[in-house]
Amino acid sequence: MNMWKHLIKDKLAGASLSIVLITIHIGIFAPLFAPHDPEAVHMELRFAASSWDYLLGNDHLGRCILSRLIYGIRPSVLWVFVALVISVGVGTVIGFIAGYFRGKTDALFMRICDVMLSFPGYVMTLAIIGILGAGLENILIAFILTKWAWFARVIRTSVMQYAESDYVRFSQAIGVSNLHIMAKHLIPVSLPDIAVIASSSFGSMILQISGFSFLGLGIQAPHAEWGMMVNEAREVMFSRPELMAAPGLAIMIVVSAVNFLSDALQVALDPKLMTFKGKLQGHAAASAAKLHKKEVA
Repeated sequence: MNMWKHLIKDKLAGASLSIVLITIHIGIFAPLFAPHDPEAVHMELRFAASSWDYLLGNDHLGRCILSRLIYGIRPSVLWVFVALVISVGVGTVIGFIAGYFRGKTDALFMRICDVMLSFPGYVMTLAIIGILGAGLENILIAFILTKWAWFARVIRTSVMQYAESDYVRFSQAIGVSNLHIMAKHLIPVSLPDIAVIASSSFGSMILQISGFSFLGLGIQAPHAEWGMMVNEAREVMFSRPELMAAPGLAIMIVVSAVNFLSDALQVALDPKLMTFKGKLQGHAAASAAKLHKKEVA
């Protein structure tokens, strides 16, 4: 409850949360919001300016920019979220097993994670795409295969910290099953850490899939995706800059909202950061008041 109260009080966090939720809802119900078929070609409307029927104009094939922007939410945001959930799920399971049981189990999983993390994420993703081929599904598979190790290592550290608590040791001493201990004692206290690392990775994954689609490695035509829309508008970026600006602004707004929400979530879940933020705001207010007094004097 305190977390939601903090997010509601923080205007930037509230606005960011609204943007993310609205974007997700528009993507899910895209057929209801899109005014036209995003793949319908109308060569007579090639590069047509905005009008009442086509609010953002038409692209090089006469397709509705607004409709393609709305349908582009699905691969750019929704499917990325699905890949994120799977990656976090796999990383959470392995992180809990390694951090709780330790010993040889921990050593085995962490060596696998070390191998996965020894290569830069972009290089590993490109290598997997090169093996599997271009396409949205293959990028999502690459995300899952490359992201889970990082989540597993971070969650393992969190679990090891909480596993040393007295109530966990007492539960072990009285014979409570390991599964029950993890479900009742470790998962609730680890959820904030999981939420923070997942939200912080969401924005970067949106940028990555847009970048790969811009390079022609992501979703293929005629389907709509924001990065691919930016690539298609390169030829007329000076004569019709709005064709590139529309998907570019969509990427920037959604990624910024996700990052601001992640920062607010981290502050809301960590009382120390909340106190530190409050002190900073207090010092800023005091400095502003002193400056105002000097100006009045």
